[in-house]
Amino acid sequence: MNSNSTLKEQKTPVTVLTGFLGSGKTTLLNYILTAQHGKRIAVIENEYGEIGVDHHIVVNSDEEIFEMNNGCICCTVRGDLIRILNQLSKKKDRFDYVLIETTGMADPAPVAQTFFVDEDIKKNFRLDGIVTLVDAFHINQHWDDRESQQQIGFADVLLLNKVDLVSPEEISNLKEKIQSLNGLTKIHETQKAQINLDQILHIGGFDLNRTLETHPDFLDGTHRHHHQNVGSVGLSMEGFVHIEKFQAWIGQVLQVQGADIFRSKGIISLPNEKKKYVFQGVHMQLDGNLGPEWKPDEKVQTQIVFIGRNLNREVLQAGLNACRLN
Repeated sequence: MNSNSTLKEQKTPVTVLTGFLGSGKTTLLNYILTAQHGKRIAVIENEYGEIGVDHHIVVNSDEEIFEMNNGCICCTVRGDLIRILNQLSKKKDRFDYVLIETTGMADPAPVAQTFFVDEDIKKNFRLDGIVTLVDAFHINQHWDDRESQQQIGFADVLLLNKVDLVSPEEISNLKEKIQSLNGLTKIHETQKAQINLDQILHIGGFDLNRTLETHPDFLDGTHRHHHQNVGSVGLSMEGFVHIEKFQAWIGQVLQVQGADIFRSKGIISLPNEKKKYVFQGVHMQLDGNLGPEWKPDEKVQTQIVFIGRNLNREVLQAGLNACRLN
C-alpha cells in the first residue's frame, strides 16, 4: 500500500483541454507547441489542420507523432485515443506531461473516462485535471447549450478568455454564473489564452483539500444554477466509513445517476489507516489511491463533491451518513 505515492509519480499526468468553438484552444495550443516555455509536453490534437505549426516540425517520428523544435511533441488522432496513448507510452522519456484537446462541440467525459477504464493507460498515465476555456465575449449566447454546461461542469480549472473584450461588471457576473454551475473550479482571467502553464499542468485535479483551503465553507451547502438545475453538491461526514457500505452506496449512486454526474471527487477516512484515501470520477467511472497522511490537528472526516445536474443534497448526505462506521 505504501507504494501508491511512488506509483503515482511514475505515471505521466494528463490534462484534458476543452472549450466551446472559438474559445481560444487553438491559440493556447499554438503557444504550447511553439513557444520557448521550457516544458516537455505531448499535445494530442483532434483538429490538427487548424494549427499552423508545420514549419516548427523538426522530426517526423512516425505518421502521427511529430517532435517540435521547443521540445514538445504533437500527436494527431486519426483513430483510437487509446492507441495513440500507447504509442506515446513507448516514448515517455521524451515528455513530462500530456495535454489532450477535445473538439469544440465535445463532451469531455469520454476522453476523461479513458484513464479510468483501460488498464494499460491506467498503468502509464493519470488524469491530472480538466481545463476548460470559456469565451467571455460570446458565452452568454451559448450559456444554455448542453455542451457549454458540460464543459464548465467538468472543469477543474477554467480559463475565462477574452476578458479584454468585456467590462469588469460582466466578468464579475460571469464568474458568479460559472461558480453556480461548478463551485469547485478555479477561474483564471486570460487574454488571447495566455496563461502560466503551471496553472494548468500538474494541478492534481482531485485535490479537494486545496479547494477547501481557499473556500473553507464550500462543503457547507449546495451550489446550483436555478434554471438548468446543474451545480455542485458538497457532502461531509465526521468519523470513519464502513468501506463495504460506502462502496455499495457510491456504486448505486453512480449506477442510477451516473449520466448526470459530470465529476465526483473526495477524501475518505478509513479505519486503521494514517493516510487519506482520495478519489475522483467521471460519470460512472472512479479511480483513487492513498494520499497524504492526516495531520495531527486535522479533523478526520469524509468529504465528497458531486458536480452535475439534478443532484439532491439531502438524499446524498443521508446516504453517506448511513456509511458511517459505528
